[in-house]
Amino acid sequence: MCTGRGAILGDPSPSTTKYLVTGACGQIGAELVPFLRAKVGKDNVIASDVKTSRSMLEGGPFAYLDVQDRDNMARLILENGVTHVVHLATLLSAVGERNPALALKVNIHGCQNVLELAAQHHLSVYAPSTIAVFGANTPRHATPDDTIMRPSTIYGITKVHQELLGQYYADRHGLDYRSIRYPGIISSKAAPGGGTTDYAVEIFHAALARGAYTCFLSGDAELPMMHMADCLDATYALMTAPREALTRTTYNVTALSFTPAQLAEAIARAVPGFAIDYRPDFRDDIARTWPASIDDSAARRDWGWRHRLGLDELVASMLNALRPQYEKAAAEKAAAAAAAKQQQQPVAAAA
Repeated sequence: MCTGRGAILGDPSPSTTKYLVTGACGQIGAELVPFLRAKVGKDNVIASDVKTSRSMLEGGPFAYLDVQDRDNMARLILENGVTHVVHLATLLSAVGERNPALALKVNIHGCQNVLELAAQHHLSVYAPSTIAVFGANTPRHATPDDTIMRPSTIYGITKVHQELLGQYYADRHGLDYRSIRYPGIISSKAAPGGGTTDYAVEIFHAALARGAYTCFLSGDAELPMMHMADCLDATYALMTAPREALTRTTYNVTALSFTPAQLAEAIARAVPGFAIDYRPDFRDDIARTWPASIDDSAARRDWGWRHRLGLDELVASMLNALRPQYEKAAAEKAAAAAAAKQQQQPVAAAA
């Protein structure tokens, strides 16, 4: 039972830490959970969500948890001796615009439940934020950690609330609260989760499946991005950094920035004949209010953040990871077509 002061995030010893991960089956959680289990042991990471998958159920402890249900969250924390909450449950930008009432319930009420229980039971909290906290009045290039935050989406508004509430609990209650403002995250394993930067994942699937992609952003919509491998490294680096080394609760983090046109050009070098066209929708308006690039010098200074993958490395990694499944699907389709054609041929009469 977690009755005393829990281990802070900078103490990742498997003997003293027990993670509860909310929203574990989303894009980040689907890869962060096994990453954490490899670091601290699978029994020390409890995945939770309102949905699940076979791999998540087979990989270690799993519990049903709607983050709006404070009592169930408290029960999971106390019964399992949780010391760290990794709060990933959230509705992303595009999904939130389609259902703002639900986004308010999940993103704000869920965050409040996590922070209240963490303060009550002396837990540590890692809860990522997003570049969506910025808005049209924010400097678009080299956006600093501290600047104007007037977001245009309900998702961004809820994340500003989270950042400020996390800072409040850190100042008022001594809570060890840490957060990264994630840029667009590009992963070959998890499906896109309804965000404005999802084109940068969809485009790889389309390139291999059809050799063409219709993008919902304009070709010149530049945004900060990061490969999932760098995202996991950054997340764990902040979670395990000595608390005394940190100068703030929320950090900008990025790896590179590019436009859809630049990404398409890089893909075309590896997938000859690949073509892209553009049909901007409401997500393009959202992207225009976000930074084109962000300044993450504080993260690099305070806890040694360094990214590994540039654009060409990111493209190669995504294509290498996804190509086998599309080659297998193409081979199966060809085999099925050949079998069907053979069945349609008349059988020669016996002599």
